Amino acid sequence: MLIDFFTRLRQAQIPVSLRELLDLLAALDARLACCDIDHFYLLARACLVKDEKYYDRFDRAFGAYFGGLPSGEDLRDALIPEHWLQADFLRQLSDADKAQIEALGGLDKLLDTLRQRLEEQGERHAGGSKWVGTGGTSPFGHGGYNPEGVRIGGPGRHKRAVKVWEERQFRNLDDSLELGTRNIKVALRKLRKFARTGAADQLDLDDTIRCTARNAGFLDLKMVPERHNAAKVLLFLDVGGSMDPFIRTCEELFSAARSEFKHLEYFYFHNCLYEGVWRDNRRRFEQRIPTLDLLHTYGRDYRVIFVGDAAMSPYELGERFGSVEHMNEEAGQTWLQRVLDTWEKCIWLNPMQESSWNYTRSTQMIHQQFGGQMYPLTLEGLERAIKALSR
Repeated sequence: MLIDFFTRLRQAQIPVSLRELLDLLAALDARLACCDIDHFYLLARACLVKDEKYYDRFDRAFGAYFGGLPSGEDLRDALIPEHWLQADFLRQLSDADKAQIEALGGLDKLLDTLRQRLEEQGERHAGGSKWVGTGGTSPFGHGGYNPEGVRIGGPGRHKRAVKVWEERQFRNLDDSLELGTRNIKVALRKLRKFARTGAADQLDLDDTIRCTARNAGFLDLKMVPERHNAAKVLLFLDVGGSMDPFIRTCEELFSAARSEFKHLEYFYFHNCLYEGVWRDNRRRFEQRIPTLDLLHTYGRDYRVIFVGDAAMSPYELGERFGSVEHMNEEAGQTWLQRVLDTWEKCIWLNPMQESSWNYTRSTQMIHQQFGGQMYPLTLEGLERAIKALSR
């Protein structure tokens, strides 16, 4: 069975070798993992994957091969029975029907009502307008329509949830991706600034010729330090949710940035920047990096690039506790402003078409806060963005 699994990993372009497979077999023979799929997953990943950038490929291959095995119980299932969230049908609403549905009136009201409904509800509901369930027009559950709601389980349909009750797993961007076009690299290259540092160990041919001529033909060698890329970039990447359709585009940008900038630091966030960011999406709850640490660590000579669709509930930007995933003590706009006050050169790259920005209130808010420095994630938009960062 492990031979087939090994072959599946190779097909997923994970550089595993026979030596690593033998190490895994030896670890299993020593009973380091026994009768527990979670322990086996961690052991197999430790033995077979030597670089964290392949974790996402490993997870997908592992899930595809061992997909039939059971996983641990989710906390949500302990609070809300699973069959409550199984959608048997999806109610189709006309535009007129949607216009008649009113929001509850703010985030606080929404959360208070959810607590009350959970205390009162005793059975499964589907297609209704009040209880936690599926379909219908209730603000709680999934598969239905409401101007503002809390999505509990299931996929999003209308992108109107102001809170999501589940621990979603986002995937890391793969920096080894080969670009489909090298024009992105060419555009990013315009931001690079070179400086000569270190020991003078390279021949300066022009200066050598010039000084030799002045010396009446006597050779006068001139040396200079090696040129290094001096551009410093902070890259903040929005992942998950509405950014999923743009994973390929963001991976191309990420791959190009990793190859073009020697001084590149990257961090992930979801929807809006708050008090913490992370470097690995699989550890985004355990290994968060305080945003204040970034503000105090990296110098003012860094250029800052945000990548995201800026599409979210306006609460996430302007309200305390407005984050879709946690109870943030300060509004998202407060944290974005701290970044703008710390680094002079800041831009936002948006993968959505520029013609659609005016239809999303949160996109307009971020566009205004960044002083118009939002650019579409196209080659033309990227060139404009790099030009703005180079001024």
